[in-house]
Parts: sequence; C-alpha cells; structure tokens
Amino acid sequence: MELEATQTALLPEYLAPFGGLIGDQRTWVTFVEVVTGIVNGGSLVCQRIAAASAKLSVAKDGGQRVSRLATGESTKRSEIDAETLTTALRQLGIEHLGEAGTDELWTIADMSDLRKPYAREMPALMRVKDLDGDLVPGYRTMNVVGITPSRRGILYHRLFSNQEEDFLSESMEVQKALLTVSDALRDIRRRMTVSWIMDSGFDDVAVWRTVWEQDHHLVCRLKHPERLVEYQDRHGQWVAGDIQEARAQLQLLATAETRMVVRRGRQRRAKRQRVPAEIRACPIRLTYETNVRREGPGETVQKVVWLVEVRLRGAHLEPWLLLTDWPTTDTESAVRVFQMYRQRWAVEDSFRFIKDVLGWEEVQLLDLTGVRTLLALGWVAAGFLYELGVTLAWEEVQLLARLGGWIPRKDNKPGKLVLTRGLRRLLDMLVTQAFLERYRSDHGDLPPRIASLLHPAPSEDL
Repeated sequence: MELEATQTALLPEYLAPFGGLIGDQRTWVTFVEVVTGIVNGGSLVCQRIAAASAKLSVAKDGGQRVSRLATGESTKRSEIDAETLTTALRQLGIEHLGEAGTDELWTIADMSDLRKPYAREMPALMRVKDLDGDLVPGYRTMNVVGITPSRRGILYHRLFSNQEEDFLSESMEVQKALLTVSDALRDIRRRMTVSWIMDSGFDDVAVWRTVWEQDHHLVCRLKHPERLVEYQDRHGQWVAGDIQEARAQLQLLATAETRMVVRRGRQRRAKRQRVPAEIRACPIRLTYETNVRREGPGETVQKVVWLVEVRLRGAHLEPWLLLTDWPTTDTESAVRVFQMYRQRWAVEDSFRFIKDVLGWEEVQLLDLTGVRTLLALGWVAAGFLYELGVTLAWEEVQLLARLGGWIPRKDNKPGKLVLTRGLRRLLDMLVTQAFLERYRSDHGDLPPRIASLLHPAPSEDL
C-alpha cells in the first residue's frame, strides 16, 4: 500500500514516541525506513522491506540493515526489541484512545496463528492449524486491540511457541496479556468503562475471573455448552444444570440486522448481505474458585451473568452462544451485547486485512528474537495505518478496490479480499514493469512479438 508524500510525512511524527528507545541517528534512520518499507512494500521479508524504502533501496546492504536491526546486531546503544516496541505501542494506543471523548472502551482479545507451512529451519516452530484445519509449522500470537466509536489502538502483542525452553502454558500467555493491558489501563479506566470482547478460545473461568478482578466487564462466546451452571425455571427457582439445559429458558428480547458474509437459503456460495438476527437471553448463576489455575488459597465465588443466544435467521451457521456480565433484560441491552460481539468480528476482519497487506506470514529469520522484533515492527506499521484511518475515502483504496474487481454501487463497499487482490495485482504489475525495463537495459529492446503485444499498432480506418 504505497503512501502519498503527505501521508509519508506523518510517519516520523507518529514514530516520535519510539525515539526514546534509540541511541544513535543511524539506528533512528534505519528504524523509520524499516517501518516505511513495511507499509509500502507489504512484506516482512528483509529484502522487500529495503526495496520499498527510499534510503535502504539505494544502500548496498539495505536488506542486511533490516535484518541487523531486527536481530539486535546493530542496536547495541538502543533498546529495540519486541517487548520495548510493543510497550511503546501500547502507551501510544492508550493516549490515542483516551482522547476519544467517550466513557467506554472495548478491548478485543485475539489469538492468531502465524503460519509457516514451508519453514523447516526457523527456531522453535510449533504446530498450528492452517485454513483447512491441517497442522503446519508456525507460531501463535496473542493480540489485544482497544476500540471506541471513532478510534482504535493496539494494546498488546506477543508471539510465542510451546517449543520454547521457557514456555509454561498458553493459559499463562493469556493471563500475562490480561494483566499487562489491565495495568496499563489503570488511569484511563477512572473515566472509561472497560469491556473485554472475546471469542470461544477464551471460554475459561480463569480468564473471566481475571477480567472481573480488574472491575472490567466481558462478552465472551461460549465453546463448552456442558459447563455446569444454575438457571431459573419458569417459577423463578434456581436449579442446577448446564449451559445446554439453560437454553430452554431463553426469552426473545430483540431482533436486529447486520451485514455479514454468509450463505442463506439455497445460495451456493457465501456473500456479504443483510442478515436478520434474533437475540434471546436469560440469567444464569456461575460458581467458581478464585484460585483456578493459580497457586495459593482461594475462595468460592458465585456470580449472576447472562446467557445470550444470537440466531442469524436463514443462515447456515450455528447460533452464537455468549456469556456476559452486562445485564441483558430488554431490547436495548440485548441489541447492545449483539453489537459488541459483532464489533469483534469487524476487528478480526481488520486483523486479516492488515496481516495480508503487511505480509506478516512472510517473515524469514533464523533467530527467534529477530522474528519477534520484525513482527513487532509490523504491528508498529499497523498502528500507523489504524491511526491514519485507512478508509474507502482514500483514492488509493478506491483504485485498489477497482483493480480487485469492485464495481461501485450503492451500499456495496469493497471487502478486504477485494482490496488485497487489487494490491497483489498492482504489485504484480510493478514487478513486471521492472523486469521489462531490466530486459530493455540488457538487450536494447523487447522481442518483436512481445513488443507488439504490449504496444499494438493503431488500427487503420477501412
């Protein structure tokens, strides 16, 4: 995604808070050029980053400078690594979100895989699932993005592998993320209510306990309908059972409409379309131990929460089962919970888009520290795009959409796949142009048939 000159000029200003990590001018220049190269080149391959940077592309060792920055070989007087970069990025995100002028902050937790299906020599590779569900080499990442109605900010990122010597558990990685973000938000939460929005991978009492201990709220999709709870029967009495049994007590509270990529009725393929949703809810009572997956004594806690079910009418999808501590008792509160979880899907789409645009899965280094740092630099670049507000209003985005096959029509915004396809086509064209220019330089001209194909003779009037 090539940035205009005015947009590129904003990059040093955006990166200024990272200046305290850097101890010399040469490293600062390399740092700025690396982030610029990631945004412009759409890749985390060192040579491609250098090629997309005005200064590194003319340096003899441009790709090596990127690699040395990532692995720490050239930063002895600086503090550039994954942890310091994400800490600075988190502070930047909190300041950005705190200026939104709203009293509510939603934090979206996401566990993503970094797939390296053809990698064999990269360090500490674990097994992760590809898009078809097959196991391939790769890493896992834990990410948190904060959102308000008008702003987004990156609050946490960490890459990990269960093959590392000091790895404890995935649960501990999640706990570290929750506590790190909560501690960073201690000032902002005095004026903003914080709600965590999570998918079914976080259906875990230990996760919910930590959220509630911070006086935060949550909306979490459920994965385990067999979880033991209590629910109220038709007489209002609490009875023991599980989530599945509690569903019989759900009451229809609201209907809403959303736009999603789904397959409805007899449609052969999924497409983005309007989908009506029915929202049901009922209270349930959850009992848990505060020391679950934690050393030391604990106590038994009982908490009333709400079971929310969302059915997408006519869609070939299972209903969403959500658990929330936000009281869900009427139409307004039911629609609000639905919108909160729906926003998680929108942010997940943004993750996929930026991962594709920035080429996160292309990272190639034989040093785990370098892999982490380079990926953190990708998040720094992503933070710039979030703050810049990449939208359809950009002429560049409209051009990419058209290249990807988008036809402008009312209520027909281009999707992320269309934009990515357009970007790839543009990059293919640039590669082709560069190859043809090199061929002309080496051979004087193109072969006649190729030249005639590219520059056909004007047709004569008959």
